[in-house]
Amino acid sequence: MSRNTVAKRRKREGKTDYKMRIRFVKANMPRLIIRKSLKNIMLQIVQFSPAGDKVLLSVHAHDIQKLGWKASNNNLPASYLCGYLLGKKAVEKKIKSCILDLGMQSSVKKGSLFASLKGAVDAGLDVPHSGKVFPDEKRIKGEHIVNYAKSLKENKEKYDKQFATYIKKGFDPEKITTHFDEIKAKIGAKK
Repeated sequence: MSRNTVAKRRKREGKTDYKMRIRFVKANMPRLIIRKSLKNIMLQIVQFSPAGDKVLLSVHAHDIQKLGWKASNNNLPASYLCGYLLGKKAVEKKIKSCILDLGMQSSVKKGSLFASLKGAVDAGLDVPHSGKVFPDEKRIKGEHIVNYAKSLKENKEKYDKQFATYIKKGFDPEKITTHFDEIKAKIGAKK
């Protein structure tokens, strides 16, 4: 007679890596949790508690929209700004360091998850990391979006389809780098 052990529900569903979770708990530090969907990015700083994890801070892509962000919520500049906003809030609340928790998401070097991490680190939060994973400054500011918009400018139909959200909001994608600097300055000046 063979015995079959059924894995925990969250492990079966691919939502929790329990070995990694144990390492986070043993570290006894707050976790910087970064989660990304197709349209938004969300960051939290969470402290472990035996009764249940306690969320200390949370930032969603909608928070940068409230500051005037008009571009997409799921690109590199938006991810960086969300991380920067979370880092500034964490420093205000005297949270100095955390460890990174990307969960079960596949992380890509120089991708939007690491752009968020760079934003938090630039704001003053101490998170152990390797500098090799960060996107370069030009991509963080959105220069790749500007170049792509310029290349599509000749084909009006393709341009209108690709940047429909920007056009609907009355925002020119070729001005994203200056818009990025404006929002970053607002976050830096915000108390």
